[in-house]
Amino acid sequence: MGRPGLNRRQLLATLGGLGVAGSFGFAALGTGADALASNARTRVRYWNLFSGGDGANMIAMLDAFRKANPAIEVKDSTLQWGNPFYTKLAMAAAGNRAPDLGVMHMGRVTGFSPGRLLDAWDVDLLAKYGVHKRDFNPQLWNRGVIDGKLYALPLDVHVQLCFYRKDVLKKAGLLGDDGRIVPVTSADEWFDVLKEARKATKKGLQTIGFWHNDQNFQWWFFVAFYTQLGGTWFDAAGAEVTFDTDKAVQVLEFLRRHLTDGYANPGFGGQAGAEQFVNGAPFVWEGNWSVPVFDSAKIDYGAVPLPPVFGRQATHAESHAFVLPHQADRGGAANEGAHRLAAHIVRHAQQWAAGGHIPAYTPTLSTPAYQKLNPQSEYVSAMDHQATEPKVWFAGSTGILAQRVGPVVVSSTMGSARPEAVARRMRSELTTLLAMKNPMDGRTAAQGGTAA
Repeated sequence: MGRPGLNRRQLLATLGGLGVAGSFGFAALGTGADALASNARTRVRYWNLFSGGDGANMIAMLDAFRKANPAIEVKDSTLQWGNPFYTKLAMAAAGNRAPDLGVMHMGRVTGFSPGRLLDAWDVDLLAKYGVHKRDFNPQLWNRGVIDGKLYALPLDVHVQLCFYRKDVLKKAGLLGDDGRIVPVTSADEWFDVLKEARKATKKGLQTIGFWHNDQNFQWWFFVAFYTQLGGTWFDAAGAEVTFDTDKAVQVLEFLRRHLTDGYANPGFGGQAGAEQFVNGAPFVWEGNWSVPVFDSAKIDYGAVPLPPVFGRQATHAESHAFVLPHQADRGGAANEGAHRLAAHIVRHAQQWAAGGHIPAYTPTLSTPAYQKLNPQSEYVSAMDHQATEPKVWFAGSTGILAQRVGPVVVSSTMGSARPEAVARRMRSELTTLLAMKNPMDGRTAAQGGTAA
């Protein structure tokens, strides 16, 4: 059976119909002039979405690869993060102008038409360069497997964490003999901790910042605590919604209580939570990418996975992963170079850990160099307790699911809607999305259909 076509106009129409086309006016950062002028035998074109500290760490890793592999010229381009990146990557793959190597969030892989917009990895070729399935967390590896083939090679796990100020918690009697926060195993224990921490907090500071008005963070926190309760989304066949509104109400009430009990200040949403933490607030829930920020602030802090308030360890997790955007003639030296480059970066991810991410390549985690990292070594267990979005085409970072459901969670947390009504609305949105067709499935547009 031939590969269905998916041309530029069709893809634009279906993407635009869901409001995710973004802007096509941005340009790649970096011209790759050195690569174009090089006489290197092999050239690998690599697109990524890393900026800031992650961008600097990736450049350092690429430079190390170049030094170790002078016969391979890497032309790397950094594109705008979010939907613009995914749209441009899809257009390039559909138009046979794709780079040899790309990066995606693992949650977006299922919706990116594996086998049509993505090519499968050659696991034997990866093994040749030292990357094996046995060296990865099984849950993480399997997230990249579609129809028995590997389409996403994990680079890291990035998780939501509970950052805490050791100086404030010591004053409040909330540090154990190991200098870390006392264990929490229930919602009541968690709010007892907040109560004691508030007593030791300077006036004018909130007790916890948790992005209460941000649709992405509130969605991520919901996923974590709903997973702790054993909540499910769809049946095994992906045909029926199994979302449990009773469990959802428990989570929504838990999130809302942080504001109603006065631990989170409605006026300190968003980035203000991190600023308050630097100024002395005892807690903030943030992604692990905030580690460099708090390190640079020179404060005495720790970080653990989100508290298991419903009796089960689970913290929201996503993953950056390497992918092979579809090329009609994929193969040869450039394809092998892409495998070699991805394998090298995955196996030499100590530099990547400096940005707070947990390296996916598990041998890295047992090295003395990684174990000396703080607070990274304190929350590395999050690798084994990943709460991820359902494996459906509309999930993943900045995906349609977060866009539809995230604002609804915020409405409950902020108190503008009742948890019971919000839980019903969430189930309704899941039902609507499940009935829709993936605009990038490689079939719908090619056959003249439209996305529902």
